[in-house]
Amino acid sequence: MRVYNSIDEFEPIQGAVVTTGTFDGVHIGHNTIINRLKEVARRINGETVLLTFFPHPRKVLQPNMDLYLLNTQEEKIKLLEAAGIDHLIIHPFTMEFSRLKSLDFVRDILVNKMATKKLVIGYDHHFGRNRQGSFDHLKEYGPLYGFDVEEIPAKDIENVAVSSTKIRSALAEGDVNTANTYLGHEYTLTGEVVKGNKIGNQLGFPTANIHIKEDYKLIPADGAYAAKAIIKGVEHYGMMNIGIRPTVDGSKRVIEIHLFDFNEVVYGETVQLKLVEHLRPEKKFDSVELLKEQLQRDNINAKNIFGLL
Repeated sequence: MRVYNSIDEFEPIQGAVVTTGTFDGVHIGHNTIINRLKEVARRINGETVLLTFFPHPRKVLQPNMDLYLLNTQEEKIKLLEAAGIDHLIIHPFTMEFSRLKSLDFVRDILVNKMATKKLVIGYDHHFGRNRQGSFDHLKEYGPLYGFDVEEIPAKDIENVAVSSTKIRSALAEGDVNTANTYLGHEYTLTGEVVKGNKIGNQLGFPTANIHIKEDYKLIPADGAYAAKAIIKGVEHYGMMNIGIRPTVDGSKRVIEIHLFDFNEVVYGETVQLKLVEHLRPEKKFDSVELLKEQLQRDNINAKNIFGLL
């Protein structure tokens, strides 16, 4: 997959089968669009092109809104590459760009810059200034500018429409099972292993503390989770905690993971954490001994989830 940091870097290709959107999470609804994109591209001997934006448009248009995203840029790129996209354009989203009229977006971007042969969009997709552009506009513009357009119906799971917003809400409640079902993959946190205060060692469960530099990344609800960690390309199992650790007078929210049968020093390494199941909410125990007993139960529960016991 080729990645472009703006539309201006992209050179038009023959048979461009295009989609556009934020694609936060790259969830199963997005993959329905991507799979259709690839199917059309194969049929016409073309190539798939996905146009997305950074920052997220809502963070530009509503700067005071607390919007946390399911993917960092690096995570999104990896997911879209794995999905089989040929060309990924990540165009800077600015207030100036947001004022582009829907007709100008179609003519100047989709046609002149990208030479779109066919456009595939998700259900209820809007574009251009004040989201004025719609599927009806595209059906009108298509014959005028020489491209076909297709809208993908809403993708449902048990009659519940999949959306990035619903996945964010599930994660905010610690509902990893629902989030992972909607995503079609395990929710991932990517960060660097940093030094902590060694409290895990004192409790008998040494942990790796993970720092996530992207402040816009959504961190799920505080609590204990069964999780996987990818370190140096190798997958390990463990139990993870998100929270302030109130029993030991913590005040700063941290992300830490105890890996089973692992004793390597990995400070400075980039780690991918994949959340598998929520074990329990974070709580303050009346004593450190009671916390240790709970950690033992968490350890057993997590190992059972991974089939290690």
